Amino acid sequence: MITVTEATATAVTLKRLSDEGVSIWLDDLSRKRIASGNLAELVETRHVVGVTTNPSIFQAAIGSGEGYEEQLADLAERGVTVDEAVRMMTTADVRAAADILRPVHDATAGRDGRVSIEVDPRLAHNTGATVAEAKQLAWLVDRPNVMIKIPATKAGLPAITEVIGLGISVNVTLIFSLERYREVMDAYLAGLEKAKAAGIDLATIHSVASFFVSRVDSEIDKRLTKVGTDEALALKGRAALANARLAYEAYEEVFASARWTALAPAGANKQRPLWASTGVKDPSYKDTLYVDELVAPGTVNTMPEATLNATADHGDIHGDAVTGGYAQARADLAAVEGLGISYDEVVDLLEDEGVSKFEAAWGDLLEAVATSLSSKGVEGE
Repeated sequence: MITVTEATATAVTLKRLSDEGVSIWLDDLSRKRIASGNLAELVETRHVVGVTTNPSIFQAAIGSGEGYEEQLADLAERGVTVDEAVRMMTTADVRAAADILRPVHDATAGRDGRVSIEVDPRLAHNTGATVAEAKQLAWLVDRPNVMIKIPATKAGLPAITEVIGLGISVNVTLIFSLERYREVMDAYLAGLEKAKAAGIDLATIHSVASFFVSRVDSEIDKRLTKVGTDEALALKGRAALANARLAYEAYEEVFASARWTALAPAGANKQRPLWASTGVKDPSYKDTLYVDELVAPGTVNTMPEATLNATADHGDIHGDAVTGGYAQARADLAAVEGLGISYDEVVDLLEDEGVSKFEAAWGDLLEAVATSLSSKGVEGE
């Protein structure tokens, strides 16, 4: 457990980050983290004001079995299906986390204190099933501070509009490209317009757009290394930040548009950019790179615990690190393109891989739960 002295010493940098307008969310959740009091402690001592989950996170948590034994035994006794068992366990965790974050939600008028849960990744290319799943998850969790995660696939875009139009708050995930990000914001505004027409109070609807960061560098750096010239190697570690900064520029444009200003008086909330995949994957880069260099007002940074701890210990928060860098960001991405590395090809690949990785993690989770149920005398078909 963190002592009071340690908490005071490490909270300074995190408070500075929060004071710059960045909401700190934890990119992790498990039954153990909830039951031990660790999540509540992070909220109290580390300025954590939200939680994100994804299929990989649940696969790691539930796949270990730790903390889930009693519920698994009960589910086996009832003879539930594997899919139902997984949903009962994941929604229970999200519901408990939402209760821990509820005071933050209430204190921020719903802006923060959010816990996200993702639709079944196997539905990523099925609009109707995604909408149905989002409605079901919102009903199962039954907390005002839940956010339903919907992937930003082509099929996901109309689902975002439909779900927002129903008054359900949404975390749009797996955004890699600037073009797709603009489509996501358009889908959100269309949803708000539907909700307004239906008489829903727009102030109750919140959304974030999860723009992925480190995976962009991982893929582009690999290609720059293959090119191998001094010019190429000098561009390593710059594409992901450039991409994110230009996403923030797009956010500023859209939420200053006439379309937005028509919705704002009705209490509409901006869809905040959320920096996702902020754990550094290249050990030669500073481990707080995607926190220090993406500070901008009105954003969210969801961090794995290792990145959160690193930021608390040695993060360098020096004010807005985004809005003054648009010209350089465009130059960096143009330089990458000039070396024959296709931006469109990279972001399309990353979206496909992102969906596939979550599908694989979900499959592993289903398999682990099926094994647990079977060991307790239930087939779990």
